[in-house]
Amino acid sequence: MTQPTYAAAQLASDRIHRHLATHSTSQQSVEPAATLPDSATLAALIDAAFWTSLRREEGYIPRISLAFVAPGQSDDAVAFATSLSLAPKDLTKLAAAVDRAGLHLGVWPQQDELRVWGITRSLPALCLVLEVVLPGLLVVKQSPSEDSGKFINIAVVQGDEIKIIDPQAASSPAYPALLTSLQSQFSTGSAVNVLLQLAVSIRMHGRGGLLLVVPVGSDAWTESILQPITYAVVPAFSGLADLMRKDAGKKQGRRWEDALGRVVDEIAGLTAVDGATLINADYELLAFGAKIVRRKGSPQVGQVTVTEPIEGGTPVIAEPAQFGGTRHLSAAQFVHDQRDAIALVASQDGRFTVFAWSASEEIVHAHRIDALLL
Repeated sequence: MTQPTYAAAQLASDRIHRHLATHSTSQQSVEPAATLPDSATLAALIDAAFWTSLRREEGYIPRISLAFVAPGQSDDAVAFATSLSLAPKDLTKLAAAVDRAGLHLGVWPQQDELRVWGITRSLPALCLVLEVVLPGLLVVKQSPSEDSGKFINIAVVQGDEIKIIDPQAASSPAYPALLTSLQSQFSTGSAVNVLLQLAVSIRMHGRGGLLLVVPVGSDAWTESILQPITYAVVPAFSGLADLMRKDAGKKQGRRWEDALGRVVDEIAGLTAVDGATLINADYELLAFGAKIVRRKGSPQVGQVTVTEPIEGGTPVIAEPAQFGGTRHLSAAQFVHDQRDAIALVASQDGRFTVFAWSASEEIVHAHRIDALLL
């Protein structure tokens, strides 16, 4: 196997391989688990994906997903009569065929080199997937089970920056309860958490957005919103709430999942309008395009604790304006004044931050989760 020419490939593969070897052994699965690539194989996959991400095919960025899986481990694969090389020029030509979500290029060693043997949708448990998101931006993922709809992000590699996701990052008692819950949903690959789906959908529309979640049965939040609200929703829209109130047995079907996805995208789309979108803790839509103001008598928020769920990450005290724009400052102020609310903020550049009040630290907690959403 040839040595990678992307300088960070071997360093990233060594760190990711150690992480996978440590954490994958602790995961329980009743299904046959996929084989994890060794460090050299992973480095070769990262190298090929990185150089492919910098190429163009008829002006388009080649968005590919490489799955390290043997041909016999996939039931519905499109197998090639002759396998293809992992050369960036070949991967770039194939990119258009696997541009849609859920399709992967199956890669497996053949005659001492990695070859692309076909296209597959189904993957075995714990299968490693390497996805090209943007030029120079790669995400290493795993599927916790064959039927899971949400992959677990393992690492993000961008240029010479390597971020390994820490599944225990939010276990500290200093973290707000909601952040711990949200982090656990990413760690288990659950696709049912509504806030998780809203975060993904808000980030995907690419315009930036701000979603505020306020308590049920309280109108204290109105003290932090400029009145009157231009786009107030009366009565509150309950489409998402109605779906979440259904019995557990009715939440397992494809029809329910499709309906949930449509409503989530509808609400997430409202965040593209200038201002904040408001829902309550029961997921009822209250308003959108709302303007946040500092509550009367409340001081301006001066500092927040900034964290990111990656290995080696340490909390940093910063001014809101240091790590974001107007949305971040408004969200921090809202949570500072309405301490039983949370705010989800997406930047146009893809950054995503969850703001919540930390009672133990008496400070607004800004949790960067964009590495989880890629």
